[in-house]
Amino acid sequence: MDHLQRKLRDHEANMFQQGILDDQFSQLQKLQDDSSPDFVYEVVTLFFADSDKLLNNMSRALEQPSVNFKQIDAHAHQQKGSSASVGAARVTSICATFRSFCEAQNLEGCCRCLQQLRQEYDQLKTNLLYLFKLQRDIKAFRRSIPTRE
Repeated sequence: MDHLQRKLRDHEANMFQQGILDDQFSQLQKLQDDSSPDFVYEVVTLFFADSDKLLNNMSRALEQPSVNFKQIDAHAHQQKGSSASVGAARVTSICATFRSFCEAQNLEGCCRCLQQLRQEYDQLKTNLLYLFKLQRDIKAFRRSIPTRE
């Protein structure tokens, strides 16, 4: 059983070391307690649903014959805010770059940024889903989830 807890601790530490997550994610975890044991999972699940919609909206908007950069910028701004609120550091950073391409009305830059954003978001999602799976596995053995120091 200890190997699962160690795996969880290592995986989480790795996400912080790689800059995938920042301290905001730790702050979210501190809000989770016995009265809301699935708080982080629920917040991140909502983030995933919103992000999937936003990424699809940005993609569709970039494919239009007449690109509305203000609309895409609004989506990128929303994605940046929600990413920052869950501690998705690298996704947040790409959104900032994306917004500067929108401001410059640089279609090629926006398309490149969207592709980069999708890759980074997919990596974040894969890593967080694995983190939640490890947490579920540990809870199934009625063990406590190790917290990050």
